[in-house]
Amino acid sequence: MENTGHSFISYFKRATSPLVVLRLLTERPMYGYEISAELKARSDGKYMISILYPVLYRLEEQGFIEISSTEVSDGRARSYYAITPAGRAHLEKTLGEYNEISKVFETMMQ
Repeated sequence: MENTGHSFISYFKRATSPLVVLRLLTERPMYGYEISAELKARSDGKYMISILYPVLYRLEEQGFIEISSTEVSDGRARSYYAITPAGRAHLEKTLGEYNEISKVFETMMQ
């Protein structure tokens, strides 16, 4: 078996990180570091996205999130991201697909 340098966990996080970000943003608008901190806290440090901003930029390009406000604090600008109606629809659809394939996989592994 060839070692590609990527673990199953890396691929899984890459595939699911947009969903996790969208899910967090259903609660309230958040800025990048806040999203990272929430992921770390809620997963007990097991689910963190090392390169979050490309995920945020891609979700924004797709129309699933938008910058709802920008605040300046300590000389730094913080952009708060909010989920859009299209993002909510995408999350619902994709989460349904994820749940369905997870059940199929679970059945196959028994």
